[in-house]
Amino acid sequence: MQVEISGQKLELHQGDITLQEVDAIVNAANSRLAGGGGVDGAIHRRGGQSIMAETDAKYPDGCPTGSAVISGAGKLPAKYVIHAVGPVWSGGSRGEAELLAGAYRRCLELAVEHDCRGIALPALSTGAYRYPIDQAARAALSVAIEFLEAHGKPELVRFVLFDAGTYGAFAAALEELTA
Repeated sequence: MQVEISGQKLELHQGDITLQEVDAIVNAANSRLAGGGGVDGAIHRRGGQSIMAETDAKYPDGCPTGSAVISGAGKLPAKYVIHAVGPVWSGGSRGEAELLAGAYRRCLELAVEHDCRGIALPALSTGAYRYPIDQAARAALSVAIEFLEAHGKPELVRFVLFDAGTYGAFAAALEELTA
């Protein structure tokens, strides 16, 4: 699924984010940047040890929830990995929506700051952090749409969603937001 926002492409794909040939892919990281399962584990396995070595050296204090940091991409086809820390879902009353929006916004800012023409993003916080997928999809896509309208770049914002259920939630949210 694809829409145009301010002359730029916003796409949804089901698949493996580590295989995306874009300038930057986004990692669903933890605040310690310590590696983990899911998207994080897949990126570190396929990208190699240089990614962890670089984040350890550049960001010894990790990354706060609701933000993101950038590193090289090791053996991945991308140039950069943007490590975003989304919130753990606690029922929605602890600022989770603002933190999730902040993490996505910072990813897009870092992509523009590093002259990335394309970025691939996962569904942050929806796995082990249990963020409700419908709410996460609306938040992620709202930020992407607002960012593209305000900045007119990057040229491509692609959400790469691991399974059919997540893709369906994002597709429904995108239809709702662009109707």
